[in-house]
Amino acid sequence: MLASQRLVDAINQQIGNELGASHQYTSIATYFDRQTLVELARFFYRQADEERDHAMRFVKFLVEVGAPTVIPEIPAPQADFGSAEEAVALSLQWEETVTQQIYGLVDLAQQDSNHIAMRFLDWFVTEQLEEVSTMGGLLDVVRRAGDNGLHFVEEYLVREGQPHAE
Repeated sequence: MLASQRLVDAINQQIGNELGASHQYTSIATYFDRQTLVELARFFYRQADEERDHAMRFVKFLVEVGAPTVIPEIPAPQADFGSAEEAVALSLQWEETVTQQIYGLVDLAQQDSNHIAMRFLDWFVTEQLEEVSTMGGLLDVVRRAGDNGLHFVEEYLVREGQPHAE
């Protein structure tokens, strides 16, 4: 096996974290969908798909290094939000948490002198910069618009071409 057991265990946990993010973004998307905020809903449905893709990158990595994949239990996502700002703020908080989780994986790979894992994780480090920046920018726009101006946020997403599409 080309990875230590502790790195494999941590990556398996990260698969659960990424799938949890996918579920949370699906929940946020449905919150916006129920309010007929179709662009915000579309944005978060795409984010949900992207997080699932991230989980699958980790799955494939484990397969390639000859390690078992053990997906942990995934807690239910938050389903109710008091405002659009609350929903988007949760997304930013989630991305900041994931960034720290990725850093932890990089630290483990470095401690193990696992250059294969470090190169693999480089993509995620760069991706997290984009994720945090995108969510932070969206939160700024939602805050400026306020709950009565969410149609401006919808226009922003259309004008910007749904930022962060992969």
